[in-house]
Amino acid sequence: MPAERFVAALNDQITMEFAAAHQYTSIGAYYELATFPQLAKFFHAQAMEERGHAMKMVDYLVDTNSTVELDAIPAPSNHFEDHVAPIKLAVEQESKVTVSISSLYDTAVETKDHQSAQFLLWFLEEQVEEEDTMQDILEVAERTRDVSMLLEEYIAREQNG
Repeated sequence: MPAERFVAALNDQITMEFAAAHQYTSIGAYYELATFPQLAKFFHAQAMEERGHAMKMVDYLVDTNSTVELDAIPAPSNHFEDHVAPIKLAVEQESKVTVSISSLYDTAVETKDHQSAQFLLWFLEEQVEEEDTMQDILEVAERTRDVSMLLEEYIAREQNG
């Protein structure tokens, strides 16, 4: 069974993953209302992916007979100054998640919980991809700020297809 300190930190991470899903749902809705269907589809898919991450962590706690303590999820940001701002928020969010999962991994190592450390390796690898994807989208969004439909074309070509 994982150490109490690790279980508490993983429960916090679960909250962070559900909060990310909540934020991505809000971003998807923002893009739907602003008639950016490709970005909406992308962020709704990201929301489902983040929820899947949270559930994978819940399953791990259950499988190790550890306590699952779901906490309140903070309200997401719902209003954005332009079509680039939600992507900036997503980049910041993914960076925070990476730091948090790295800290969680450190906790597993410090408590000599090799199984939990092994479990977290997939998430660490996943974060490399998540941060890279969001950073690429942000760079394209910044370059195409004045012709936003080019961003939609990029998403359709590179992310959804």
